[in-house]
Amino acid sequence: MSAAESQRALRRFKPYSAYKDCGVEWLGKIPARWQVMRLKTLASLRAGAAITSDRIEPNGDYPVFGGNGLRGYTSSYTHDGEVPLVGRQGALCGCVCFATGKFWASEHAIVVTPRTAVDTHWLADLLQAMSLNAYSQSAAQPGLAVEAIGIIPVPAPPIEEQRGITAFLDRETAKIDALAAKKQRLIELLQEKRTALITGAVTKGLDPNVPVKGSGVEWLGEILAHWEIARLRHATVKIGSGKTPSGGAEVYVSEGVMLLRSQNVHFAGLRLADVAFIDAVTDAEMAGSRVQEGDVLLNITGASLGRCCVALINGTPANVNQHVCVIRPRSRLFDAEFLAAAIASRAVQAQIFNTENGISRDALNFEQIGQLRVARPPLGEQHDIVVFCNRETAKIDALIEKIRDAMDRLKEMRTALISAAVTGKIDVRGKAA
Repeated sequence: MSAAESQRALRRFKPYSAYKDCGVEWLGKIPARWQVMRLKTLASLRAGAAITSDRIEPNGDYPVFGGNGLRGYTSSYTHDGEVPLVGRQGALCGCVCFATGKFWASEHAIVVTPRTAVDTHWLADLLQAMSLNAYSQSAAQPGLAVEAIGIIPVPAPPIEEQRGITAFLDRETAKIDALAAKKQRLIELLQEKRTALITGAVTKGLDPNVPVKGSGVEWLGEILAHWEIARLRHATVKIGSGKTPSGGAEVYVSEGVMLLRSQNVHFAGLRLADVAFIDAVTDAEMAGSRVQEGDVLLNITGASLGRCCVALINGTPANVNQHVCVIRPRSRLFDAEFLAAAIASRAVQAQIFNTENGISRDALNFEQIGQLRVARPPLGEQHDIVVFCNRETAKIDALIEKIRDAMDRLKEMRTALISAAVTGKIDVRGKAA
């Protein structure tokens, strides 16, 4: 949503009757009766307390909040109450979350405690509107200094207006969030439809009249009578992953060899908007995990475990880190796109997440990947199935993308609404009920 679109969406709300120039660039003009103060005048800002990973446990009594929200639980706490927290390091530097009750604030969070005559929830809304990530003091590893953000000038309406703004935003953002949740559910249903379509095609083929037989594999069920079952270790010439370059993100360069990470690998294909790059020297050190056109990439750790696609890179040099497995099929046995579809099917995803077979829900090793079993039609049928799946999933993917675009617009509208309310660009007094 462009700035012009945001302005049009906010026109249903009236401005205040009188404004004044406050002399602060990011605020512009503010309502005449509002004041401007430094953030540290409105709130106390303190970095959280360091906590080691061995003290974070799944069954602890108190939540641990870091720079991006909940990290886990522990047996003691540093704070008791309601306060906003600001992420001070890493990719989510400047993000805002809200903690309540007894909790531990880690060293990656800034605890922002309101002073007298400051509403806690209004303060959280204000922090969200401030785009604090813009105040990061390091390009390589974003970081916020408490002192630097404490001196930022901010608007300070009377306490009764703060509460009114909060009540208004609670109501309006709840509507936006409910609509976004419906759209997210629609995406999930479409993704389930996509998976079902692929599963049917790679296990039952395209002709419902062809005889079937039992596969002998619980998760595959029946397959076509003339198909075979193959273990990946027998059907591939390579199963392996890369590593994180020595120095991590510090050695990334602006251009060079693509380093494909788990966030780049999706069922609908590679997403390269945030792809990282490494130089030729680092790539040479990782020669064993170079990606070739047509390799199947599989995420093998973390929340995206099991996500896969074909590497369609048009000859662009590429490598992978340790979270992505390169699977190179034997061309006489498998079409790469068919194999990727087979791995994305419910039949193989069930094998990946079947802990009874010893496969972890957190990670896959190469031996486990090699043991995965897939149906293998003749190559001609594989090609036909790929054409069918590409055509049908493209329709679903296009619809999903439209819904995601709509969700992005909702998110931008939510951000614009919060910013307009807390900076006084719209007058929401009397609109909270």
